[in-house]
Amino acid sequence: MNRALVEVSLFGAIIIGCLLVVLLAQRLRAEPSPDGGYAVGRSRQFGLADVKAAAVRWTTTTNHREIGLLYIAFGTVAAIWGGIDAMMIRTHLLTPAANLWTEQTYNELFTMHGLTMLIFFVAPVFFGIGNYFLPLLIGADDMAFPRLNAIGFWLLPPSLLLARLGIIAEVTGSILAIVVPRDLLSVLLAFQEPAIGWTMYPPLSLDPNPQTNFLLLGLHLSGIATTIGAINFITTIIYERDESIGWANLDIFSWNMLVTSSIIVFAFPLLGTAVLMLLFDRNFGTTFYAIEGGGPLLWQHLFWFWGHPEVYIIFLPATGLMSLILPKFVGRKLFGFKFIVYSTIAIGVLSFGVWAHHMFTTGVDPRVRASFMATSIAIAVPSAIKVFNWITTMWNGDVRLAAPTILCISSIGLFIVAGVTGIFLAVIPVDIIYHGTYYVVGHFHLIVMGIIPLMMFAASYYWYPLITGRMYDRRLAIFQSSLLVVGSALTFLTLLALGYLEQPRRYATYPPEYSGLHIVATVGAFIIGISVLMWIYNMIWSYFQGKPVETADPWDLKATEQFTPEWRWFEDRLERKRGVAPTEPEETRPSYVPAREDRPLSIYSRIKPVARTVANDAGAGAAGGLFGTVLMSGMLLLAVALGVFDLATFADLATLVGLPANIGLGYALFLFAGMAVWPLLFLSLGEYLPGELTFVTGLWYATVIASGFAIAFYTGQTGLELVTYLIFVILSHWIYGLGLAGTITYLGGRQRRPSTEAENE
Repeated sequence: MNRALVEVSLFGAIIIGCLLVVLLAQRLRAEPSPDGGYAVGRSRQFGLADVKAAAVRWTTTTNHREIGLLYIAFGTVAAIWGGIDAMMIRTHLLTPAANLWTEQTYNELFTMHGLTMLIFFVAPVFFGIGNYFLPLLIGADDMAFPRLNAIGFWLLPPSLLLARLGIIAEVTGSILAIVVPRDLLSVLLAFQEPAIGWTMYPPLSLDPNPQTNFLLLGLHLSGIATTIGAINFITTIIYERDESIGWANLDIFSWNMLVTSSIIVFAFPLLGTAVLMLLFDRNFGTTFYAIEGGGPLLWQHLFWFWGHPEVYIIFLPATGLMSLILPKFVGRKLFGFKFIVYSTIAIGVLSFGVWAHHMFTTGVDPRVRASFMATSIAIAVPSAIKVFNWITTMWNGDVRLAAPTILCISSIGLFIVAGVTGIFLAVIPVDIIYHGTYYVVGHFHLIVMGIIPLMMFAASYYWYPLITGRMYDRRLAIFQSSLLVVGSALTFLTLLALGYLEQPRRYATYPPEYSGLHIVATVGAFIIGISVLMWIYNMIWSYFQGKPVETADPWDLKATEQFTPEWRWFEDRLERKRGVAPTEPEETRPSYVPAREDRPLSIYSRIKPVARTVANDAGAGAAGGLFGTVLMSGMLLLAVALGVFDLATFADLATLVGLPANIGLGYALFLFAGMAVWPLLFLSLGEYLPGELTFVTGLWYATVIASGFAIAFYTGQTGLELVTYLIFVILSHWIYGLGLAGTITYLGGRQRRPSTEAENE
């Protein structure tokens, strides 16, 4: 199987799907009512002249908001590309043997996934958010250097193309080879994606692959772009603030961007120097990293002196968003503002003193290792300060159910686990045991996935009305956020378990005893992928079909005196352009007092109605699950008769919980899950699925859970058998969903809340 064609096809399918959503949303866009009762935006068809004008506008703009959107769009495309790499890695690891991709292909995916996500996804998205909102938050007209700002962005697309030129050349060569002799394509076919690991350690990075040179040039160019952006942020925050904004009342997100940019200014030039030295070793015969010269260990020192501050470069903006967004949805002022600022500065300073904890296994002098162990443990203190302040901010607040709330609170939980595992890895004896295992992969990804993208999604939902003037689908957003959190926890906590069992990382093959946990991690990864596709759909569809905002305060921020400057700018814009008059809440309260002045309900008073609802729903859910599972079993028996489903998989199901390998016991577990687990999840999540809480919702729910069944019960079918197996999986789950939802409806089970109540929440 040609990995390059598969990857490009998946990437193209997602892009084409996005375009189809745009075309369908435009076609279905409502026309204005005869009396002009509401605004619907542009409805005319675009011609070639419009496309040309738009291209000129977006390629020459120096407006900070438009450049911010360009950054976000670029980072999203890079995330999709790197995410496809990740999905292909996890699919490969479904089986212990390298029977999907070769070891070489696995190493290529592993290399480019890490570099694409770290360099071309996270920092550009945060720079985009900063470009759009930081001037609004500090009262500036624009960034300090608008033209330099544009240059900083337009250096990124060519740097990504240089870094990933290997796959572009490979696909181009494969297509041209159909009509052109391969001898004439030798230059294109010589390029292959590097398989040297994302850390690019010599001597692996001294391989003769010419694409490695272009990768290094792309990374160097991206470092220049990032440094330009950081200088612009620092200058803007220091010199472009409104006179009323001093250091004491500078917002927390701007503080985090200031510290982040300061780290960039000191860290990225070093990466550029190290990369140039590696290029000289590869092309001009120098010996910076050769055994007879500086040695391979020199690269590790230089790389990690950039690499660990880079972790905080991508982490600190996420904590800034957390500190900014969380108080808005719990109705309380951020607790300990000054201490969070001090902790941010402390992280920025300490980040340059911990790099060698990545090198505990290299034979560094024990006294040096001990000093780095001390600083690595010490840097956990300012991170813990942030966590305790976030938790205290929520204490006794008016927590509202919304997608940003779910993402913020879940990020805190995942970050706590990630931070605790990081402290263990900072201890030299523990790190020596677990350094080369999946424990490190789980810890690192709980940071880079458990809080960073989650805060990006939270920011997209929080500011979506301000950017587009429309509201997204809130129910879908809540479901997507919950799915993302579940997928992240399932995937990366499982990797921690694999590391605890001491499975080595970075290998394309592994012992069969680890396969069960790898299947679980892969299911979680695909849940993440599905949730990301849901987010993209919600963002695009709502841009055309979302309900136009009727107030500049969609989150009721004025009621808690948290109507921050960017929303005041939005209020002025709505009034000027659409004549939407500013609104004031009926009553306001300081955001630092409890939401309710009366005495809080006792724990019993809070639990009692919940318990009553669960008890009432449990009976209807169990009956619906039983009926749906029986119907599903009939379809599975038909699949057995056709030879596309193996009953022995039920025996394997029994062994997962420690029972003997018995088909009857396995089916009993299957029946129990169909009666208890899946109905309860349906009753909990069905409210946020499309359609009414009846047959349509049941079909949606069944379609989502069918993917897990297809992976868990897969027994190596190929060709037509595999197609038939997947068809039966979908049909049997649809039957289950119809039986489940229909029975619950017939028995008078839980109904969806009225839309007005959902909107008020």
